[in-house]
Amino acid sequence: MIRSVSPYGNEKLFLLNGSYCVESEEYLLLSEEDVEGGLSYDEDKMRLKLQELERALVDDDDDDDEDSESAAEAEAPAAYSYECSSSQQQVTLLTPKDLLFACAVAVSQGQTEDASNMISQLWRRVSIDGEPWQRISAYMVEALAARLAVSGKGLYRALKCKEPPSKDRLSAMQVLFEVCPCFRFGFMAANGAILEAFAGEKAVHIIDFEVSQGSQYITLLQTLAAEKNKTCPRFRLTGVDDPDSIQRPVGGLNHIGLRLKELAKSLNLDFEFNPVGDLDTLECRPGEALIVNFAFHLHHMPDESVSTLNQRDRLLRMVRSLNPKLVTLVEQDVNTNTAPFLHRFHEAYTYYSAMFDCLDATLPRESQERVNVEKQCLAHEIVNIIACEGEERVERYEVWGKWKARMTMAGFQASPITENVNHMIRKLIKQYSHRYTTNIHSNALHFGWEDKVLIVASAWR
Repeated sequence: MIRSVSPYGNEKLFLLNGSYCVESEEYLLLSEEDVEGGLSYDEDKMRLKLQELERALVDDDDDDDEDSESAAEAEAPAAYSYECSSSQQQVTLLTPKDLLFACAVAVSQGQTEDASNMISQLWRRVSIDGEPWQRISAYMVEALAARLAVSGKGLYRALKCKEPPSKDRLSAMQVLFEVCPCFRFGFMAANGAILEAFAGEKAVHIIDFEVSQGSQYITLLQTLAAEKNKTCPRFRLTGVDDPDSIQRPVGGLNHIGLRLKELAKSLNLDFEFNPVGDLDTLECRPGEALIVNFAFHLHHMPDESVSTLNQRDRLLRMVRSLNPKLVTLVEQDVNTNTAPFLHRFHEAYTYYSAMFDCLDATLPRESQERVNVEKQCLAHEIVNIIACEGEERVERYEVWGKWKARMTMAGFQASPITENVNHMIRKLIKQYSHRYTTNIHSNALHFGWEDKVLIVASAWR
């Protein structure tokens, strides 16, 4: 029987006769000696081995993953080369990062015993309150354990059921948006394009499919009120309610709308808020300039790789039929949608490593607030991306090039982010770490951490 400690703190998985069971136990903190060895690895050897593995996976008729992309895209950039072995000594000598990627290879090959042994080793060498690489590794290990289990998606559902009350979840999301400015800059870029579309209009109608806590519109209303010597148009906001939204337990869109209306009244703005339950009840009035805002929403819509219904492109075509003056799109820049498992694992590790580094530059490691943000906002995404397939995998991000192609095929034309918006954000970014980056590329504004792009904001007509 192989036992492994879970970073979620109140349960451990143990392998018994080839199946995973759950046993309650407190999280174990380990000494620094357990994490010696660093994060170096032989990239050339790893790349060659993984390319061989991925070609085998792509050619496997029994592969139940999604359809492969092009051969070049199907090759993970730099994952780990490891001959699965039950040798305890061989596993122990690997650095933590080597071991993590070796475990991913073992999981992909169905080497249950080897993978379970490596998971047990990894949980002794990672920590949810250690260095950034230890923290992300803890959640990546949790994701691998969930995938290895007979019912990975069931384990993911169980984790969701153990989420703290919705107010705590919402609070963690708010903290993430505040301390990781790439999200805030994404909203600001969209708002900048929206404000420019307001010019010359007497009435504006914005349809938003992910109002969330309304943070974007709080800023937008305040900016409108601050524009002196300008006549603000009538502003109507329609929020499309999601039946699975975490806002539901705390009043849903009605609660958010009430807050926005109270703010608009205090600012002397002509503002109206309308929540709708489905797209059939959308109301477009004559004389209103229509704007549609997609901020961190479209990646949750299943595309053609999940279902022939292709809700992602279907929604874009429906919006195009409304003939909007402007469409804004803000999304995270990483391929967790159609990439094969090992490529997706590497993509997730690289992307979320940058996210954990961002938090490390802002919040102290002993901060409970930081632990809550990482566990409630980032960890569940990681587990879903790695452990789940098909309709159960809902965190389906795409890279900017894919979004650009989808928007173009839906009939939209790029509306470049203006230099005014870029200049405003460049000034604000100096208030944060110098390691944040921003640049305009292919008519879109890219926000990143060092050399890793995290968020892309774009506008379309």
